[in-house]
Amino acid sequence: MDTTVVVPTFNERGNVAELVRRLDEALQGRDAEILFVDDSDDDTADVVHRVAGSSTLPVRLLHRERGARDGGLAGAVAAGLAAARGDHVVVMDGDLQHPPELVPLLRDTVGDDVDMVVASRYVGAGDSSGLSSSWRRAVSSGSTLLARSCFPRRVGRVCTDPMTGFFCVRREAVQLDRLRPRGFKILLEILARHDLSVAEVPFAFGERHDGESKASWRNGAQFLWQMAALRMGRMSRFAAVGALGTVLNLLLMWLLLRETGLHYLPAAVIATEVAILHNFVLQERFVFNDLRDNRHPWWTRLLHSVLYNNVDTLARLPALAFLVEVLAFPSVLAQGITLAVAFLARFLFVSTVVYRPRRTPAEVLGEVQREVHVMSIAPLQGVSAADDERPPRP
Repeated sequence: MDTTVVVPTFNERGNVAELVRRLDEALQGRDAEILFVDDSDDDTADVVHRVAGSSTLPVRLLHRERGARDGGLAGAVAAGLAAARGDHVVVMDGDLQHPPELVPLLRDTVGDDVDMVVASRYVGAGDSSGLSSSWRRAVSSGSTLLARSCFPRRVGRVCTDPMTGFFCVRREAVQLDRLRPRGFKILLEILARHDLSVAEVPFAFGERHDGESKASWRNGAQFLWQMAALRMGRMSRFAAVGALGTVLNLLLMWLLLRETGLHYLPAAVIATEVAILHNFVLQERFVFNDLRDNRHPWWTRLLHSVLYNNVDTLARLPALAFLVEVLAFPSVLAQGITLAVAFLARFLFVSTVVYRPRRTPAEVLGEVQREVHVMSIAPLQGVSAADDERPPRP
């Protein structure tokens, strides 16, 4: 069989019939099947059985009972990949926010030199406005930025939308024993643990057909845990360097206050400048040593680091003054609080700007070809226009 469409579902009974109908039309004449991996507590499984009888495509159901739903949504997709009969697997949500009409294009774009095709909301005519609120759009964009920053080669360089759940992959390109599915971001898990050649096509994220979004604060916590498990190497080293820099910063500030009688604000500035240079040297040696051949020479990286950290310092000074003057925090403690809050922003900037990977000639050509491809396929879709990261060992 050529293609299996894996649809993970959780209480999606109202969407099943319309989804199967549209997939039936989109995949007419193709060697394909639909595989529902169902974690529902309602009668979604019964609806799948009823609808299967009216479909020209084979429709299969893998229902996971309570207590056997390991890995949440990502675990359901992994189970679908294991059970798929097709050489190519398309993964999509069951709520019709992923247009079934795009499935043939995803499949046809996979080829000898493309392992995976991702439907992206952030390339070409892609659109994420179907997300239910501006807050969800902001969270999605922030999560995307964090994921691409933590994996600048395996994710950031090849995929603009690692948070999407809509993609097609050659089944043999994914080694299931590498996956540690958790939460609901299986694409990130696959990309971070494999070296895949990836292409993208734009799509407009649609409005939900029926039911409610399953996103919650718990999903956010699972995503952060997933990121930590996948990327402890670089981020932990960055945090260790930052911690040493913080100790140096606070110690030097304390010494200046004690030995020179300086006001706490200039003492904080001097201590911070020394810590900036300290951190840059250690980051070059221990954190981003494998990315030092990126598109920026060392002096440009130093300039970027100094400029950003000084802007960061200027932004933190009002907060520092507020904590000390208004809330009566001890000045050294207040300095430590502002440094901790700024940690994540610094990591994102350093990963995405200072040590941004160098583009190869093939990648530059690929970007040009992709833009031409996007222009040619957009009307057909109905759209609105690692480092060599090594995954943790099992």
